[in-house]
Amino acid sequence: MDLFTEAMRSALPEHCLAPHLPPAPKGRLVIFAIGKAAASMAAAAEAHYALTTPGAHIEGIALTRYGHTRPTAHMEVIEASHPVPGAAGVAASERLLALAATLGPDDLALVLLSGGGSALATLPITGVTLADKQALTRALLASGAPIGEINCVRKHLSHIKGGRLAAAIHPARMVSLAISDVAGDDPSVIASGPTVPDPTTREEALTILDRYRIEVAGRVRAALLSAPESPKPGDALFAGSTYQLVASGAYALRAAAKIATVGGYEVVDLGDRVEGEAREVAAAHARLALEAKAAGRRVAILSGGETTVTFAKGVEGGRGGRNQEYALALALALQSAPGIAAIAGDTDGIDGGSGSVDDPAGALILPTTLDRAASLRLDAAASLKCHNSGGFFAALGDLVVTGPSYTNINDFRAILVEGEPA
Repeated sequence: MDLFTEAMRSALPEHCLAPHLPPAPKGRLVIFAIGKAAASMAAAAEAHYALTTPGAHIEGIALTRYGHTRPTAHMEVIEASHPVPGAAGVAASERLLALAATLGPDDLALVLLSGGGSALATLPITGVTLADKQALTRALLASGAPIGEINCVRKHLSHIKGGRLAAAIHPARMVSLAISDVAGDDPSVIASGPTVPDPTTREEALTILDRYRIEVAGRVRAALLSAPESPKPGDALFAGSTYQLVASGAYALRAAAKIATVGGYEVVDLGDRVEGEAREVAAAHARLALEAKAAGRRVAILSGGETTVTFAKGVEGGRGGRNQEYALALALALQSAPGIAAIAGDTDGIDGGSGSVDDPAGALILPTTLDRAASLRLDAAASLKCHNSGGFFAALGDLVVTGPSYTNINDFRAILVEGEPA
């Protein structure tokens, strides 16, 4: 829990944003904050400018997930649904573009981005309805496609993603600061890259739909083919803009590694680019832990990134998100090996399942997990098969419940191996 808490703390906007904020301009400072950390980033920016530039003209909109609001002095905070987009997100996106149109030559557009922005900032292209995007989002999330491919499709169905917010802000000066929640920290994938060039094409988006056998209405395909392409690398509209990361999974792993080292563990950092099916990633990590155990090593195996959960045809999902599924698969792969414990959680505080802010962040496993489950007549293998990891860990009392963290650097996993030879 200490490792997970430190990983989240390192990415809180009040700790990581201020050193990267630009000086206030002569004109207006107009903030466009989008994502799960939008309100907390906006509040941190306001606090910074209140100290450094009292009297600066600050305005803007922060678009965040329901339940992720933070108090702001000058900016309006709008909540919308995530991960499936909703009408509130459409209305807010229209207002963001309208605000961009008011910028003058002395104004500065400060764009604060974080994970979740892809679903929150949604404005379908002509010919595509909100209902179309909702159905497509659900299908993509259940397909097992990695987030980069999901966001490729999203960008080509949007009036705001894939560099199109930058086009609306141009020719005003623009600074983008981002908290990354994606493996590899690709700016064009974080929140679907509303302020950077889009290297993907609409043909790629259609290929992704075909690859995962996602059926869409004919009007959606027609709209994809007829819509103007997104702004590409080299476009002059990006010439005067800057983009910088302020926090990411890699930063969080380094922060957690310091705590583990102080605790006497040898750190094995697998990086923040871990992707793949949650149960397959868990099996691979279990092998590493068991090998370390057999060698008598006392290690902390740390990793970040974003796994996926693919639902087999005809299988209805139970409770739980990808981190809970990883934890359950890890417990089964470890088979109660002594001296090994683990945590897996989403750093935004919400692992998914019901989509509610009351969802847990993830789950803990201990050497006693399977024995305690058996005493309660819980079938771990059956729970994993029907994707009911949340119900399994709830019964054991081993869910990690934090509530919204007001940041988002994606998943954090830690396996502690005490190292006594088996």
